[in-house]
Amino acid sequence: MMIRTHLAVSILAILLFLPRVSSPFIFVFVALFATFLPDVDIPFSTAGRKKSSRFIQEFTEHRGFFHSITIAVILSFVIGLFFPVASFPFFLGYSLHVFADSFTKKGIKPFWPYKRKVSGGFKTGGYGETLLFIFLVISVLITFVFSFKSFL
Repeated sequence: MMIRTHLAVSILAILLFLPRVSSPFIFVFVALFATFLPDVDIPFSTAGRKKSSRFIQEFTEHRGFFHSITIAVILSFVIGLFFPVASFPFFLGYSLHVFADSFTKKGIKPFWPYKRKVSGGFKTGGYGETLLFIFLVISVLITFVFSFKSFL
């Protein structure tokens, strides 16, 4: 999936959880940050363009290690040890990215180190993903209006 679709999925989830969190700013920031992170293994991605990401890219393949629920759980657990309020939003943003990529033709290996691949029918950047993105944007707008109508 393209980053715009990942962001739309994460923003929808953020809006659904936001009324129930104790630290809204941290929740939104961490969830959005984590949405970008799984693509650290690809040089042209937002996270992968950083010079610090080059080392990671030398030793990993795209949609390998970093595109797994296993890593989302491990990283969320470690974050939770030091900064508990950030653990769930990190898991949410990271795992939604991985989940969305499981619907693409290239797929993912969700339970690393287990090699079984999960894939779907969407071509990254294709017509189906564009329609999904439009549906998600409409869903975000509707959710925003209904969730925050008291502020409007």
